[in-house]
Amino acid sequence: MCTAATYTTDSLYFGRTLDYEFSYGDAVTVMPRNYPVKFRHLPEMTSHFALIGMACSAFDYPLFYDAMNEKGLCMAGLNFVKSADYKEPAEGRVNIAQFEFIPYILGQCATVKEAREKLSDINITSDQYAPDLPAAKLHWIIADKNEAVTVESVKEGVKIYDNPVGILANEPSFDIQMFNLNNYMALSPKNPENSFAEGLPLNAYSRGMGGMGLPGDLSSMSRFVRAAYTKMNSLSGSSENESVSQFFHILNSVDQQRGCCMVDEGKYEITLYTSCCSADKGIYYYTTYENHRITAVDMNREDLDGNVPVKYPLITGEQIKFRN
Repeated sequence: MCTAATYTTDSLYFGRTLDYEFSYGDAVTVMPRNYPVKFRHLPEMTSHFALIGMACSAFDYPLFYDAMNEKGLCMAGLNFVKSADYKEPAEGRVNIAQFEFIPYILGQCATVKEAREKLSDINITSDQYAPDLPAAKLHWIIADKNEAVTVESVKEGVKIYDNPVGILANEPSFDIQMFNLNNYMALSPKNPENSFAEGLPLNAYSRGMGGMGLPGDLSSMSRFVRAAYTKMNSLSGSSENESVSQFFHILNSVDQQRGCCMVDEGKYEITLYTSCCSADKGIYYYTTYENHRITAVDMNREDLDGNVPVKYPLITGEQIKFRN
């Protein structure tokens, strides 16, 4: 399970947690402008915007989990196992395989508005990248500094939702997640006041009781509420360091700790990595489960006019700084 978020100070910050029981060998990957992007049903894209993001490092073709392009458009795919429905290629439609979707959008679009135009006739197909690699069941969030949308390919077709909270989790569908926020409209960062019943001597018995009623379990609906509340009420300075630090605090509110979410006997979901894309600066920040120190890769320090992807395997070991 995963959670994605946006956060805006003077710039857009975008990222996600990736929660799973094992890693596929992830690496921060820079896709330069002249890397030939091949599609199953479209002509090869030989020139495009440069991308940086987290991708599976086992293949030459970058299979991105989340990424941003040099124009500041960001995108992430999150598990949507029960509801995602991909189609066979269809005439008169732009047929894009699930694993091609992120480079297709980020390679050509500078804004969410431009992405909406590309999405108007898109058909997400069930093509597999490899015979032993089924198409991952996902839905996506696409964001720039001004807006965000959620894209879901379901049985009824491709649905595009305005995403005013800039948050995405997993099942159920985005419209249901948004409706569920109605159940939490009374949440407040202020200490609660007694509205339970007149005449009962109910009082806030401690300081720091803001957010009373915020769900704390690891289900996707609870994580959606928790991330939305935390993001919408977050305050920080607008410098790069302050913004990045606050962004990680937002996503740390939905961390998964080993042992708390069993998916099979002896197997537990953990937050393998947490990412933060600085959209204006083109810097990809991340932490991992064992490494809480923030690591950064700056796409602008690479040859963006090249034609070979550059990969930086994750630093996974804990880094502890001694002061004596």
